[in-house]
Amino acid sequence: MRSRLLLLAAALVAFGASLGSGFHFDDYAIFSDPALTAPDGLLSIWSLRQTRPLTYLTFWLNYFVGGQDPLGYHLLNLALHLGAVFLLYECLRKLLPERVALVAAAIFAVHPIQAEAVNYVWARSSVLAALLCFASLWAWISGRSWVAVAWFAAALLAKEECAAFPLVLLLLDRKRKAPVAVMMTLAVVAAARVVYATAVTPGAPAGLQSGITPWRYFLAQGPVIWRYLRLLIVPYGFSVDPDIRVPAPWLGLAAWAALAGAVAIAWKYLPPGPRIWLAAGLILLIPSSTVFPAADLSADRRMYLPMLGFAAAAGLLLERVKPWAIAASAVAALAIVSVVRTEVWMTEESLWREAVERAPKKVRPKVQLARAVPAAKALELLSQARDLAPHDPAVAAEMGKTLLSEGQPEAALPEFGRALALDPRDARNFNNRGVALEALGQSDAARADFERALQIDPGLAEAKQNLQKLQGR
Repeated sequence: MRSRLLLLAAALVAFGASLGSGFHFDDYAIFSDPALTAPDGLLSIWSLRQTRPLTYLTFWLNYFVGGQDPLGYHLLNLALHLGAVFLLYECLRKLLPERVALVAAAIFAVHPIQAEAVNYVWARSSVLAALLCFASLWAWISGRSWVAVAWFAAALLAKEECAAFPLVLLLLDRKRKAPVAVMMTLAVVAAARVVYATAVTPGAPAGLQSGITPWRYFLAQGPVIWRYLRLLIVPYGFSVDPDIRVPAPWLGLAAWAALAGAVAIAWKYLPPGPRIWLAAGLILLIPSSTVFPAADLSADRRMYLPMLGFAAAAGLLLERVKPWAIAASAVAALAIVSVVRTEVWMTEESLWREAVERAPKKVRPKVQLARAVPAAKALELLSQARDLAPHDPAVAAEMGKTLLSEGQPEAALPEFGRALALDPRDARNFNNRGVALEALGQSDAARADFERALQIDPGLAEAKQNLQKLQGR
């Protein structure tokens, strides 16, 4: 019991301050989703378009209990992380020596690469899916194979990126192939569901609408995986929006070749235990870090479940370090870094200011930081972003919003028009222009823009609200 309490206390020290945090970035999209607030919301959560219904169910419960108070959302994120730490430790105790299991679970609990998944409400899907996968692992090592299948099916409903988890179970026990075959079938069905949902959902940040081809995404993932591995060993340089770009084909292939070479060397020289767990970590990265494209090339939250393998491998390697206090000191140092990372996640300004500092040539961090600072500074940042990307519609749209918030609809209108000209398929650009037109008294033109926005994206809550407000006058 003492070990369990120490693990939970360490996790609370590392990430407990997140309870004082607010919402960030995609968190706000939760409240614009009809699944959360509409009378038939519970039904839409389970529609074919919703790839993560179990995660959305938890958002619905948060909203039902506490509305838009961020405390409840962060409290549930933290509770899920504590549950994942507890379950992982129970699993590792059955698979590894006691002290190794404790160190491995502690690394999983406090490593700063976990900060994004724990502190970012939108990333709850990663934590929930991992928790359910650990429940599946517990059932698997307890000999209840079909219970493990059920838990894995639930994990897929939380986040489809856990699809490779059955391969880890097969790695641990190659005799039980029938349950693994059923799990892989479920994974394929989940993948097909994701492909369908991202194809039919306007603005989906993955799949066909991600803005990147599978080949280019694959080229980028070699350097991305190297970045993840470097952060595991040297936990410095974290950012919510790292400056990762698609490399030239030869550079991308060289990164993959170097990764394959490193894995081959590790397989040859590492002891069997660390070798197997390192392979498990890499296997769990397959769904998010190979060919299925996502708009974000790199995201630390994608490492949450793979940390199962990497933390176990690290625990086995640290077992060889003497004295044992060195391993304990390493875990303590990771916890301290996580405290600092959680402080960065406390406000939008600190989060995006760090991203701007670490990726000064990237546009999105400047756009996001502009939303968190006074208008004068925001316009300066957006001017810098426009210099970097003169044809980016997001810059023009944010410039328009800033001017509109300052009571300058006549100056905002050309910016919204520019965003619309650059991306006429984005319903939000029509909605934004409609807001400016309405502010200028051009109600008929505003109504036409709101209606056009809803034709493109019938689920755009802002356009619905604006149209209803206009029609109610």
